[in-house]
Amino acid sequence: MRGVITLRDVVANLGVVLREFGVLCVLHCLLASLRRRQTTFLEIALRPKRP
Repeated sequence: MRGVITLRDVVANLGVVLREFGVLCVLHCLLASLRRRQTTFLEIALRPKRP
């Protein structure tokens, strides 16, 4: 197990991610999975906010 998010993971948990982390996080997750970027959900969800 590598912990990498997949499109299937994002779609299966869309409601939870949307409710807890917001639309921007969902978009970042979808883009990362469509680009096949090797990243985890926590890297996306907990990344620092840009000023």
